[in-house]
Amino acid sequence: MNQTINPDKIIETYELAKERYSELGVDTDRVLKDLEKISLSIHCWQGDDVGGFENSNSKLSAGGIMATGNYFGKANSISELQLDLTKVMSLIPGSHRVNLHAMYGDFGDKYVERNKIEVSHFQTWIDWAKRERVGLDFNSTLFSHPKADSGFTLSSKSREIRNFWIEHVWKSREISVEIGKQLNDTVIHNIWIPDGMKDIPVDRLSHRELLKDSLDKIFEQKLDGNYIEDALEGKLFGLGSEAYVVGSHEFYLSYAVKNNLILTLDAGHFHPTESAADKISSILPFVKGILLHISRGVRWDSDHVVILNDEVIQIAEEIMRSRNLDKIHIALDFFDASINRLGAWIIGARSTLKSILYALLEPWELLKEYEGKGQYFQRLAYLEELKSLPFGAVWDYYCYFKKVPIGKDWIRNIETYEDEVLKKR
Repeated sequence: MNQTINPDKIIETYELAKERYSELGVDTDRVLKDLEKISLSIHCWQGDDVGGFENSNSKLSAGGIMATGNYFGKANSISELQLDLTKVMSLIPGSHRVNLHAMYGDFGDKYVERNKIEVSHFQTWIDWAKRERVGLDFNSTLFSHPKADSGFTLSSKSREIRNFWIEHVWKSREISVEIGKQLNDTVIHNIWIPDGMKDIPVDRLSHRELLKDSLDKIFEQKLDGNYIEDALEGKLFGLGSEAYVVGSHEFYLSYAVKNNLILTLDAGHFHPTESAADKISSILPFVKGILLHISRGVRWDSDHVVILNDEVIQIAEEIMRSRNLDKIHIALDFFDASINRLGAWIIGARSTLKSILYALLEPWELLKEYEGKGQYFQRLAYLEELKSLPFGAVWDYYCYFKKVPIGKDWIRNIETYEDEVLKKR
């Protein structure tokens, strides 16, 4: 680890910050131990613009997803993507996971239909995960496929199309279990579908009844809960589904509550005036768990690179204030092809971890006491004072402690990787 910052200065400024936070009853040493326990699930699809490694001519935009930009150096193979992910995780403090989509299998020179995928197609990923000592999560891929071109998959009025996608999800869940067994871990398997309409439908209910029926058939497949937990992800709208999304937030919330499943909340999948953070405490008492996809919505796009803004800090605060970390899983979900892809990954991951650290440094017990006594002026005053405390010094010390670059040092690291690796692709 090459640092341009004097380690003695890092330690010195941390000790000063530690003293400032201790005045509020916050033990920064304990906070950093708590932060070490937080594991992000880092999405593989940022590295190749959500392309995958299937041998097909399917278009990404078929399904309401589009990566914009043409920055050089995207991963063109599993080995290149794994190399990039290894580099990324070496520059992010802590131990983290990798989130796979079903279209990222090792299919060789053959085209393997989605309802025929097997765990053997992901053995390359499992072996890599063992070497890197990282966990894996999994997603069924119900977009970028001819059988998604109509705009409907699990809610299609075609029985043949519905059955095809049911079989695909069955296979994805079986693969998730086998990954879990080989890694001795629990894999979060997430389902998102692109189903919807561009303009105003007159029959919303029938598609939702079909989606319910398809999900019922999917979950008739009973699997070992030690190795898989299932999550359902809704969305307000997508490209080509501006007027109507079958798998809405309300639909999946209802289904998850009834069937004891995890509900996925993607920060970019709601109206800009909605708070994804506020939904956490509203939903948590009723569901098996929550999977958070940390993203950034900008107008109509839901997947900009995560930055340390108010929205992500509010989400982190609600996670920590819930005191239910065993029920909350944190993943990243964004893609940007207009900038260095590794840089985007690292900005998003480090910003998310910074937000969690900021939330952990909150004197929650004190603030809760003020709130309980109706001392709202004091509560608000402390929340404001926290904004100017030396949170950055604690973050720098955490990076130093975890032996990753401090401050801007990681940027040069990626610039070197770009010159030595990405420009040669």
